[in-house]
Amino acid sequence: MLRTTVLACLASLALPAFSQLQTSDAPPAAKGWRTETIAEGISHPWGMTWLPDGRLLVTGRSGELFMLNGKKFDKIPMEGMPAVFNVGQGGVFDISVHPADKRNARIYMTLATGDASANRTTLVQGIFDGKRVHGIKTLFRVQPDKSGGQHFGGRLLWMADHSLLLSVGDGGNPPQRIGDRLARDQAQNLATHHGSIVHLTDDGKPAPGNKLASTAGALPDIWSYGHRNIQGMTRDPMGRVWATEHGPKGGDELNLVEGGQNYGWPLQSYGVDYRTSEPIGQKVVAGTVQPKLAWVPSPAPSGLVYYTGTVFPQWRGSLLSGGLAAKDIRRISLDKNGNVTGQERLDIGARVRDVRQGPDGHLYLITDEENGKLMRVVRN
Repeated sequence: MLRTTVLACLASLALPAFSQLQTSDAPPAAKGWRTETIAEGISHPWGMTWLPDGRLLVTGRSGELFMLNGKKFDKIPMEGMPAVFNVGQGGVFDISVHPADKRNARIYMTLATGDASANRTTLVQGIFDGKRVHGIKTLFRVQPDKSGGQHFGGRLLWMADHSLLLSVGDGGNPPQRIGDRLARDQAQNLATHHGSIVHLTDDGKPAPGNKLASTAGALPDIWSYGHRNIQGMTRDPMGRVWATEHGPKGGDELNLVEGGQNYGWPLQSYGVDYRTSEPIGQKVVAGTVQPKLAWVPSPAPSGLVYYTGTVFPQWRGSLLSGGLAAKDIRRISLDKNGNVTGQERLDIGARVRDVRQGPDGHLYLITDEENGKLMRVVRN
């Protein structure tokens, strides 16, 4: 049974009134839906986006790009793509089309580049001419480099002014280090990108108006910080930014993210250390923003979408979050103030890497497996 705990957060005026702690293995089952498989055959797909003409592009983590063609995927050539660091969690991640483009669309992709001793999350842009992506150039690289194959982030989100948010992971679990400290501690260091969301112009420069840019020693493109590894981001019709991120062992989070704010990691957490099972940080820390929802145990959230479609009227105004470990989609209902009022679960039976609402109003998902599938959620 769903059990929730309302947490009083009196330590700081910077904290919201409460967050909700999900402590059951799974919310109740959603009813009245089923999935249909549209196509399959991509090895570990990661991100998807629709072109202005309605065609669907999907990335493969190993470094490939595909277009849906009926019930199969066609491989799309990419010219000038940097060498992909496809080790551990590394690879090609998200993909998005510039919202202003109608023809010869600018395609944005995130990927890991480098090698085992020095790698980083990278943002590239190319032009899709209908048959290939060409003229690929690097717009942004996370600083500083890290080693290993963990916690890249890599999710993209366009803002209303056509600036771009990019999530950056903290770099890895202990004993992983970046520079003079544990990688996870870099999430509180504004002199590095690790554990942050960066805010960029469409050509990869720091977006104007970033609230943290005037902070001494801060990188000018950091928008928010104190994140562990954001895997889902979406924007609702009111312009609010929502993000899901992986906690450690337990403590995955749904956050309502605002520029200039500290989301606590690793000072604030609902999870424990993988090695020691000791709590990491405190549940409430003055000056940090509480999550709207914390999951214990962890579903390992992935793609995130705010549903505005008409296929499932009862889902309108809800967030839908993919689950890797949970192999599901969580529907999260919200009140007008953005507080969580309930959850239910769509059991997919496979690791869900991304969830999107298509141009037709249907919900689409891709599964993270060797024979990755594209599925559509329809009424039962």
